[in-house]
Amino acid sequence: MNIVPVIISGGVGSRLWPISRALHPKPFIPLPEGGTLIGKTYARAVGLEGVDHVVTVTNRDLLFRPADEHAEVAAPGVKNTFLLEPFGRDTAAAVALAALHVARQNPDAILLVLPADHLIVDQAGFHASVAKAASLAASGQIVTFGVKPDRPETGFGYIEAERDRILRFAEKPNAARITICRLARPGRKNCQI
Repeated sequence: MNIVPVIISGGVGSRLWPISRALHPKPFIPLPEGGTLIGKTYARAVGLEGVDHVVTVTNRDLLFRPADEHAEVAAPGVKNTFLLEPFGRDTAAAVALAALHVARQNPDAILLVLPADHLIVDQAGFHASVAKAASLAASGQIVTFGVKPDRPETGFGYIEAERDRILRFAEKPNAARITICRLARPGRKNCQI
């Protein structure tokens, strides 16, 4: 199975203004324990078994920022490709751009979309989840990751699910809608992975 991680790093992270700004977005803010979110995302990507190519989609004004962050992680033999958005069109457009690029070079590759601003502490759990997801994707399924919510969260999309099947996706629903959904059937916050 050939997994190609696609790091999405084009957003501003305006909810964290003034710490996060257009030319200093959330993935590049130094973390208290060291490193940055994009650096940790890249390390997670190249730490997956068999990864030899990572695609990063970023804003054209930020090209050198992710390149510098990637250079700080030892990843011998990993090819890095940077796709530049002339202007932001949100996640779907960035993923489509990466999918078209990878499909031209490796039509059998499995894309693993990774937002550059996630902090994932349980690396072993993440790797196990990716292995399971890759197996499902290799059989032709589209896979998404979700996190069990501990409270209604209106800043994220919500996945209404029944067992391992997605029934519906609600784009940033209001708190009342999330509460009703949680009572009706199990659901997850969309991780965009």
